Amino acid sequence: MPINIHQEVRELRARGIELGDFRGYVPRELAHDINLAMDAQPGLITVSNAGIPAFLANYLDPEVIRVLVSPMKAVEIIGEAKKGDWTTLTSQFQVVESTGEVSSYGDYSNNGQSSANINWVPRQSYHFQTVTRWGEREMEIAGEAKIDFAQNLNIASALTINKAANKIAFFGVAGLQNYGLLNDPSLPAGITPAATGTGSGTIWSTKDGAAIYGDIQLLYQQVVSQLKGQLERDAKMTLALSPESEVNLTKTNQYNVNVYDQLKKNFPNLRVVSAVEYSAAGTGSTELMQLIVDEIDGQKTAFVGFTEKMRAHPVFVDLSSYKQKKSAGSWGSIIRRPVAIGSMYGI
Repeated sequence: MPINIHQEVRELRARGIELGDFRGYVPRELAHDINLAMDAQPGLITVSNAGIPAFLANYLDPEVIRVLVSPMKAVEIIGEAKKGDWTTLTSQFQVVESTGEVSSYGDYSNNGQSSANINWVPRQSYHFQTVTRWGEREMEIAGEAKIDFAQNLNIASALTINKAANKIAFFGVAGLQNYGLLNDPSLPAGITPAATGTGSGTIWSTKDGAAIYGDIQLLYQQVVSQLKGQLERDAKMTLALSPESEVNLTKTNQYNVNVYDQLKKNFPNLRVVSAVEYSAAGTGSTELMQLIVDEIDGQKTAFVGFTEKMRAHPVFVDLSSYKQKKSAGSWGSIIRRPVAIGSMYGI
């Protein structure tokens, strides 16, 4: 039934309801069409988004993963000792040789004499340093990620000092009377392995366990010859070589006995230590192996000498930052008896 619009407007007005500029109703058949709505559809002012800031869904693992560095093995191989302090520039190491001769006895004879010849071997120390710096804002920003930035700098500085000291212990310092375990000029000349591998090769990758053990025997024989009867098979010795060369000690002979087992049986007090420095030995191409007699008559054959292991200097406070110096000093490797060390190149 049609609705009388004017009648309805009058009834509503009588009840106090004013419709304003009322024109009519939308026909029923068109009421579902949104385009005919009397009000404009509202539009978005902001960018359409159904997500959250990405950092709110990010997980921070509290476990610190530190970048690996090669092990520092010089001290493990020959030990270490403090000599002097950070004011010491040079050192003198005594070498005493007993001399003497005998003569036929006679009641009134004064022939024959014994004496001692003393030499002084000089060395120069090398002092080095590193500096850490950190700022207040830098610390605060790192703290937002729960990172102790100053502590990480301290770890880095200690590692830097130790790596430098280890390198000096192996190679010394150019231009100074400061030598390393691998390049001390007093070391006896090195020998080469026997050519018994595939194609008469000398390197261990071409040899079986029997040939590799034969090379170690050859090096032991060289040290025995150098010491003129001072070395026994059960003496404490260190076999130092690269990690790559040490792998070859697991090779077996024709009886399925590996090199390690043979070494333990024939040299009961021998220990094997690997260090990456033996891969290059300063040349970048030659594999080196050393057999070191740890001590003779209670005196160590060699040691890493230092004046200061690590000295932490005062923290310097700037306007909005801090810095600290750390230093150390090294004599390199002090080799007391070079003849107690044998070297083999080209394994």
